[in-house]
Amino acid sequence: MRKSINQINQRIRDGNAKVVTAEEMPNIVAELGEVGALKEVDVVTTGTFGAMCSSGAFLNFGHAEPPIRMERIWLNDVEAYGGVAAVDAYIGATQQSTTREDQYGGAHVIEDLVAGKAVELRALSHGTDCYPRRTITTELLLENINQAIMCNPRNAYQRYNAAINTTDKTLHTYMGTLLPDCGNITFSGSGLLNPISNDPKFRLIGSGVPIFLCGAQGMVVGEGTQHSPAGGFGTLMVTGDMKNMSQDFLRAATMFGYGVTLYVGLGVPLPVIDIDIVRSTAVRDEDISVDILDYGIPSRNRPLLRKVSYAELRNGIVNLNGEDIRTSSLSSFRRARLVAETLKDWINNKKMELCLPTRPIDPIKQVRPMHETIQGPRVLDIMDTNVDSIRENEEIKTAAQHLLKGETNHLPVINQERKLVGIVTTFDISKAVVNPQKANLVRDIMKKKVITTTPNEAVDIAVRKLEQHNISALPVVDGQYRIVGMLTAIDLGKLFGGRWLK
Repeated sequence: MRKSINQINQRIRDGNAKVVTAEEMPNIVAELGEVGALKEVDVVTTGTFGAMCSSGAFLNFGHAEPPIRMERIWLNDVEAYGGVAAVDAYIGATQQSTTREDQYGGAHVIEDLVAGKAVELRALSHGTDCYPRRTITTELLLENINQAIMCNPRNAYQRYNAAINTTDKTLHTYMGTLLPDCGNITFSGSGLLNPISNDPKFRLIGSGVPIFLCGAQGMVVGEGTQHSPAGGFGTLMVTGDMKNMSQDFLRAATMFGYGVTLYVGLGVPLPVIDIDIVRSTAVRDEDISVDILDYGIPSRNRPLLRKVSYAELRNGIVNLNGEDIRTSSLSSFRRARLVAETLKDWINNKKMELCLPTRPIDPIKQVRPMHETIQGPRVLDIMDTNVDSIRENEEIKTAAQHLLKGETNHLPVINQERKLVGIVTTFDISKAVVNPQKANLVRDIMKKKVITTTPNEAVDIAVRKLEQHNISALPVVDGQYRIVGMLTAIDLGKLFGGRWLK
């Protein structure tokens, strides 16, 4: 049995279409069976509401008198891209204010416009014969702008990895605040309501398909950037008219310590045309797997600690290595449900008809990492390999002699296997000299918790460690935790002073 898109649209026009949300569909299939569900259901509506950083809007302001070709453009002190045309601009959601930094950004400008607030436009130009004006400042409402077209390069991720932090320091990421020592797990996405989870083969979702976008009727442009459905990470590029959008489904936000983002409500209506669509729209949270990755590792290839389902994540507790860890969602399932319900109402009230893609989206594509022709500097390129060290059971005065004859304020401490067990500084030695009765051996005064780096670690990551821990040197260790070098502020000064060549 198969239904055509024309049959489904005729039922919508007649007011006879059976429309259900993706949350309702699994129980309908369980009750009626796949064939019965195909006969009964015509449309399944989906929804998601979460942080979608890769979002923004094209704006056309109209020509001023005298006219200006705007080259540098700011909206409420948020810079927009002006290299489109004389009075066109694209404002990205994550662009930060030049004055308020991460407390206000492109996402806030978009929300302010949709909310009916005035936004200050400020622009500069070098002036030409046909565009003689050099500066302009004015206040604009959304109604004053000719076109305000949201165009989001990457929305509606098929699923997200869950995030955890195994380090001893709090991390601030695009996955929210991650507490130290595996203190929490964060995740995002709407699970069984997610549009692509209900059409993983992209049979129904593609170019030209109508969607719900921030309270307005929008459209799928095609595959989104970083589209990688082979690994379960499909994305969509979408567009819609901001003048029809609602603040209820569009919210600016700041991820503390990370930056600005835009929360977007997006839903796709799926026509139930055959048994395969019935099966895919019967997906449950238990069927959708998610990787818990260690965001404490600053690398593209983060360690996988465990696979879980959306059902486990939404339950609030996940067991990892015998320990129960609390989970929290960065997206709103309640708001995603409202998106799906609103889309259902639109179709029931004949406000939207459906269509199949005019151009399909690749269902097996795999994203590739950046092609880097020049590798950035690594620690081994600038570290000092002439490193002095001391045994933990030697006397403090011996350590003082080592530091006095060297050019460093840091002395790594090793054990009998020559593995790093601590570090002492000139400050530690000074304190011990003042109070000699309290300590005699190096192990009595050394810091046992040592922040280290490795030879192959990127210098940028090592620098961040120095900044985060407010220290001036890092012992460099190999795979057996043996000292192979030292990275100091002096070494970094050589690099950033232009004396490092590749």
